[in-house]
Amino acid sequence: MAPTVRARVLVKPRTLEAREFARPTIGRDDGLLRIEACGICGSDYEQYEGAQPAHQDYTPYPVIPGHEPLGVIEELGTRARQRWGVKEGDRVAVRSGYGCGKCEACARGEPMACPRRGGTYGYTDVGKPPYLWGGYAEQMYLSPHTVLKKMDPKIPAGVAVLFNPLAAGLSWAAAVPRTGPGDRVVILGAGQRGLCAVIGARAAGARQVVITGLGRDAAKLALARELGADATVNAEAGDVVAQVREATGGGAEVVVDTTPYAPQSLNHAIAIAVRKGRIVVAGLKGMQPAKELPVDDVIYKELTIRGVLSMPVDVTFQAIELIEAGRYPFEKMHTSSLPLEQAEDAIHMLAGKIPGVNPIHLAIVPGAPRVDWRNT
Repeated sequence: MAPTVRARVLVKPRTLEAREFARPTIGRDDGLLRIEACGICGSDYEQYEGAQPAHQDYTPYPVIPGHEPLGVIEELGTRARQRWGVKEGDRVAVRSGYGCGKCEACARGEPMACPRRGGTYGYTDVGKPPYLWGGYAEQMYLSPHTVLKKMDPKIPAGVAVLFNPLAAGLSWAAAVPRTGPGDRVVILGAGQRGLCAVIGARAAGARQVVITGLGRDAAKLALARELGADATVNAEAGDVVAQVREATGGGAEVVVDTTPYAPQSLNHAIAIAVRKGRIVVAGLKGMQPAKELPVDDVIYKELTIRGVLSMPVDVTFQAIELIEAGRYPFEKMHTSSLPLEQAEDAIHMLAGKIPGVNPIHLAIVPGAPRVDWRNT
């Protein structure tokens, strides 16, 4: 075993550095994960840009990013083996938050609700021993209070690591707004979480599912139909609110906003929602405010607006089981895997900052061959 571990450290906005850390010593209660893949989501770009609000659970810099890790248990303490029900060599999906291990929330496996939060993988100070607190690395330390679940090793890593965005879609388009058979659901944004929200809304029995995207998102919108969307809307082909109202016959009971860096999408969601509608806001806006927010419409329509950041643990486990069942073409969602050395490229690619490149889902895979993004 190598005595050191390679990682990428975000030392300040827009600056990722290559560093090596000593391999941690594992005790009875913790473990070490060999990273197979670490998914990238929109919040990785906001973290990279320095466009996230200060939060008590997150350390801005320096950190090893990566809060969607999938990997193989490489080393495991005796008590951790019993507590987690896994052994060395098992593939596991890891939840981003780790708790204190002493409170009621941790006892039920919900570290995101822990009042004394241990922290979040991908957002923990790299100076905190044993240093390897993020998925942009060859290996990641597993805190004693980690929540994880075994996953079928036969599934390609790039597909298996979709468990996080899929859990988001199942939660945000179904569980959170309590979507039912009589509901029309409109999803704003056709990124990985928007597409997974299509699956969530359809699984909840929504009577109609509509998703919006940009002109360059034709392939994503086509996939959305394959995943269960009844209609797709090109937001750049005209007034997006008018187009959606026409497609839905007047609006929707549930609107899920996954659009990043688009604060005015909240205005669109309010306009699309019918009376007593439920709006779920998931797409971070890079700290940009929505302008001319129609507050009176919120009151007169008696709307419920709910912000979401994470997902319950049971929904994460449901997502893992759904991927393992193979009922959806998840392989069409994973665009490419990039090595650690191209972490910065991957972040820019997912954010749409490279002309001509419009991926759905990307993952950091240590040791993967370099990707020529000009031919992606």
